[in-house]
Amino acid sequence: MNKDELINKCIIDEDAIVTYPFADSKYKGTPILRHKSNEKWFGVVFEQEEILYLNLKARPEEICILKDQFPESIKPAWHMNKRHWYKVDVNSISSELLERLIKISFDITAKKKRKLI
Repeated sequence: MNKDELINKCIIDEDAIVTYPFADSKYKGTPILRHKSNEKWFGVVFEQEEILYLNLKARPEEICILKDQFPESIKPAWHMNKRHWYKVDVNSISSELLERLIKISFDITAKKKRKLI
């Protein structure tokens, strides 16, 4: 999978958008996946040592389990709070698992629905 294919895979809802918010030339081309409605990030696409990664958000206890189950593919996040974020080598896990992980991150960062009393 290449960077464009990964970005397209992450646009899972009409509320999902890709932005390039960094002015610094080193990070200018770094795609940030966020919600249109609340502007919260749910993913960061980047390459390190020619490996394509995706930073995603999850609950801390889920991250521990994922890192144990997939030690070669899921590692602490790059440039993010490592308690709530992790990075995935997108070409070393199944497409189905990647889609589930993207959905979890998207849902965690989505605008909360108010409960009517």
